[in-house]
Amino acid sequence: MVVVGLDLAGVETRPTGFCVLDGMHVQTADLYSNEEVLKRTIECTPQVIGIDAPLSLPTGRASLEDRNGPHLRDCDRELLKAHIRFFPVTLGPMRKLTARGMRLREILEGKGFTVLEVYPGGAQDVFGIPRKQKGLDKLRTGLEQLGIVGLNSKMSDHELDAVTCAFVCRLFLEGKCIVYGGGRQTIVMPKNDLKKKIRRKLV
Repeated sequence: MVVVGLDLAGVETRPTGFCVLDGMHVQTADLYSNEEVLKRTIECTPQVIGIDAPLSLPTGRASLEDRNGPHLRDCDRELLKAHIRFFPVTLGPMRKLTARGMRLREILEGKGFTVLEVYPGGAQDVFGIPRKQKGLDKLRTGLEQLGIVGLNSKMSDHELDAVTCAFVCRLFLEGKCIVYGGGRQTIVMPKNDLKKKIRRKLV
């Protein structure tokens, strides 16, 4: 089982976290240009690609520049009901990230890949492990406790979030995820009962 996770940056001058998860072993990097991100992703021939970025627009919104259209997608509304916080796709800097994410999705799907929108911070909450804001050492330790192999202290926050994205893709293939929304407006999250199972395993 080979999957790829991308913690996408809004612009090509900032680092995008890249992770290929082969079984439970990771290899990561910080990448920059779309060309580099696509090349590294495609050469892994992953079964699923998980991207931390909005990959669709709300129904009824013609474009990101449309100021009169709705701000929330179906999946966003379902996340709110699940008490999962997020940034709307139309919010300031999220616009560039959304545009880039949608473009990469279009290219990758055009090549036959399955692409998922994922949210590593929310997934980390489900797993019961610290987010990067609590310290990278704590986040890395939490990911190691999930059984992920190959992590090291030199990995950036972007790489560790990409690892989380890839792990969610693995869970998706195992049928252990919830798909919020429908059609093109979906986001994939781990099932809520995983937190209890993971905690029991760690104890």
